[in-house]
Amino acid sequence: MLIDKLLDYVKYDTTSFEESETFPSSKGQWKLAQHLLDELNRLGLEDTVLDEHCYVYGTLPGDPEYLTIGLNAHMDTSQQASGTDVNPRVIENYDGNDIQLNDSLYTTVERFPDLKDYVGKTLVVTDGTTLLGADDKAGIACIMEVLETLVSHPEIRHGKIRVCFSPDEEIGRGTLHFDYDRFKCDFAYTIDGDRPNRIEYENFNAASADIKVNGISVHPGSAKNKMVNALQVAHEFHAMMDPDAVPEKTEGYEGFNMLMIVEGEVATARMHYILRNHDMDLLNRQKADMEAIAAKLNEKYGYQVIKLRIEDSYRNMKEKFIGHEEPILLVKKAMEELDMNYEAVAIRGGTDGASLTWNGVLCPNLGTGGGNFHGVHEFWCKEDGEKAVELVLKVLSLAKR
Repeated sequence: MLIDKLLDYVKYDTTSFEESETFPSSKGQWKLAQHLLDELNRLGLEDTVLDEHCYVYGTLPGDPEYLTIGLNAHMDTSQQASGTDVNPRVIENYDGNDIQLNDSLYTTVERFPDLKDYVGKTLVVTDGTTLLGADDKAGIACIMEVLETLVSHPEIRHGKIRVCFSPDEEIGRGTLHFDYDRFKCDFAYTIDGDRPNRIEYENFNAASADIKVNGISVHPGSAKNKMVNALQVAHEFHAMMDPDAVPEKTEGYEGFNMLMIVEGEVATARMHYILRNHDMDLLNRQKADMEAIAAKLNEKYGYQVIKLRIEDSYRNMKEKFIGHEEPILLVKKAMEELDMNYEAVAIRGGTDGASLTWNGVLCPNLGTGGGNFHGVHEFWCKEDGEKAVELVLKVLSLAKR
């Protein structure tokens, strides 16, 4: 069963770490990868491999009258919350009230009003000390359920299916060593979203900014007109940023700057930001604003107190679908046949599908049934997950050449 697969996969601690210099960034991803390879082999897939970079590939043969479609999900989980010793709890027939995660923590309807959409359904929640890992182990479970269904029901016609489970998506390295030759297909889908009735083929343009603050440490007793406190300068830099261009105050197509890390002492400090915008011109303006702040502070202090490095991360995949809408239209048709309320939603984030799309494999994103990703309030809905499986099966059955 789908829910059993998810409960199995979340036992594996696969947190990825941006500061790691290894690939993948954590050993736990290897353990889950081997487990998934064993499952693919038990299902009888062909060309299965766990390669030297921790990508798991496999192929389910199909009818040549149908398109070859790729399915991808990532194995790692966000480092924004612990992925160690995940202890999920299943709530059947959810009553629409606040959910008690442990003695001191609740997922409240006031803060998460979308919970009202799940009344009467089965939810999997955390114990309030870790994330759940549905991002993206629910995607893995969905793909495995699809494969198991097709193997068990050979009467369902479909094309060749390429499968890849990839590492380190959460830290932007998910396609760094992607083997496109093993994943040859007409187009693909990442199974890495939330609601099953949504397709996502727009995402943020993304950049990151690393800032080193070079202070001047002097004994506080004789520091007047001499000390430059790096921590104070870091605060000064952040105070000069647009206070409204932050995730907690933006939605839809509004971009943001997010301070992810600040640490240091009097002599030196470090800051790390992520910059996001669906419009590349607006993202470039955000970069320019940050560069202007750095220049102003360097001028004020009379030396390079701020050393700023900005790097682009990924691009909005929307423009690649102009004139190439087949994978989108196929999902729309599948949803119509399943009487689902089709929604095309712009991702306020990124996906490996963006990198795949820019590298020649058109790859929209589909839902998994999860929500509140990257934190202890994460949950997954069994019925929505099952609908996601049903949608993928329908897409595959409609994909005739």
